[in-house]
Amino acid sequence: MQTQTQTQKKETKVTTGRMTGAEAVIHCLLAEGVDLIYGYPGGAIMPVYDELYKFQDKLHHVLTRHEQGATHAAQGYARSSGKVGVAIATSGPGATNFVTGIADAQIDSTPMVCITGQVGSHLLGSDAFQETDIIGISTPITKWNHQVTKSEDIPEVLAKAFYIARSGRPGPVLIDITKDAQFGELDFEYKKCKGVRSYKPVPETDPKSLVDAAALINSAKKPMIVFGQGVILGEAEEELKNFIEKSGIPSAWTILGLSALPTAHPLNVGMVGMHGNYGPNKLTNECDLLIAIGMRFDDRVTGNLETYAKQAKVIHFEIDPAEINKNVKADVAVMGNVKNTLSDIITKIDTKTYEPWLKEFKDFDTIEYDKVIKEELYPSKEGLSMGEVLRGINQETKGDAIIVSDVGQHQMIACRYAEFTQSKSNVTSGGLGTMGFALPAAIGAKMGAPEREVVAIIGDGGYQMTIQELGTIFQTRVPVKIVVLNNDFLGMVRQWQQLFFDKRYASTEMVNPDFVTIAKGYHIEAKRITKREDLQGAIAEMIASKEPYFLEVCVEKENNVFPMIPTGASVSDIRLS
Repeated sequence: MQTQTQTQKKETKVTTGRMTGAEAVIHCLLAEGVDLIYGYPGGAIMPVYDELYKFQDKLHHVLTRHEQGATHAAQGYARSSGKVGVAIATSGPGATNFVTGIADAQIDSTPMVCITGQVGSHLLGSDAFQETDIIGISTPITKWNHQVTKSEDIPEVLAKAFYIARSGRPGPVLIDITKDAQFGELDFEYKKCKGVRSYKPVPETDPKSLVDAAALINSAKKPMIVFGQGVILGEAEEELKNFIEKSGIPSAWTILGLSALPTAHPLNVGMVGMHGNYGPNKLTNECDLLIAIGMRFDDRVTGNLETYAKQAKVIHFEIDPAEINKNVKADVAVMGNVKNTLSDIITKIDTKTYEPWLKEFKDFDTIEYDKVIKEELYPSKEGLSMGEVLRGINQETKGDAIIVSDVGQHQMIACRYAEFTQSKSNVTSGGLGTMGFALPAAIGAKMGAPEREVVAIIGDGGYQMTIQELGTIFQTRVPVKIVVLNNDFLGMVRQWQQLFFDKRYASTEMVNPDFVTIAKGYHIEAKRITKREDLQGAIAEMIASKEPYFLEVCVEKENNVFPMIPTGASVSDIRLS
């Protein structure tokens, strides 16, 4: 049997000659090196699916159970492999079901090409069956989109789509192809796009900015680095590590920057943001130099902008000019791909250590461990905690797994406590916060990195938003490991209701089905854990399995995630309880 997680195939020879637009779509994908797509067929995209049937040996299609699942799977594939994810669907509801995944990819800078079918061009604007203006709908949430009404335009448009999706700051592109363009014929010739007029994906680096940044770095007494996903997208992990080690600067990460630097690195001081670590949040407002690398100063990171790092000089390493001074004013903006700019600046900075400054982070770590972490990882209560589940997973995977988390309390716990030894190991929905992301994204992540263990960490609420993708796992037998941390609540909303709405738990308590029976209905091995003495054995069994595996862990119903920065508060106001 051909493995469903196989992603590397021999390079396909580019075809030329007379063919239909639908066949041209397939040859464009092959020419771009695509060998795996996610989708769901329907009337307006049926000509493409008919051609896809003829190329099953070269282009593997994964039938998801919902179009949203196709986009999240394509995201997971892109995030774990570094390639462009591809999703395909029909018009109308098929296309609109793509919207959440596209919006998620846009805000998290995930390279993705989405192809939708459309009614015939003569029917456009007539409210024909399953006609929806997906171009108008998706314009605010795509890096670029385009509607193709003539078959001869397909090669050029798709070449441009892949170029735009993967270049510079990556993002999703949507191409809508009318049915007559799929049936029409053209003389096919494919040329990869190497540039688009007026689009400059990587801005030039001003040499003076490097000199000015180096001067600030060399003179700083209490510098601090915050790095984000731009490091991973720019494949600059080694450059970041070299920069950190030479400069000696304590370095914190955003949620999407997690795993760019090994968790155990001595200068890795933890996560910033609403549920980040105590030290890096507190000391953001005490550092004299804040170096932002490939991150965008999201509100979950900064808290109240009026009080954010006002005492510090700010250096911003960034590829997207739109992010400079958008939220936080930069004293020095270093434009370009951080892989290059970090390499360029490292020769200009001094080799230093900041032991007294680093000790301040460690002192805060001790406070946080005593007041929060110890009880989360080694709880004294009878009930299971989410943190001890992550501790058990770390023990079995040795930090080598890809952790795909959904959105909620379990996501914050996973990001806080998962240990990583290599990059592209943390796959989660950052900017959009999409519940239901993890299950389909884990499918894509495993197919994008079949040699790695992939563990999905999901809450009981988000799990049920895309639970139908168990059918995709059943059909493909992709060996993802699914852990549902079940507290019978929409946990994060319940936490806010407890803390800020006098425990009025409005519409947050869940009456859940028998998750184990459901998983077994899809012929997925499944187990439910309620006692601590059974936990580690179940995790070990799950990780050792070569097949898909579902593990439900019933955790304390009303545990909260701390530390926490209340909305609108300063990062200095981070709470430990």
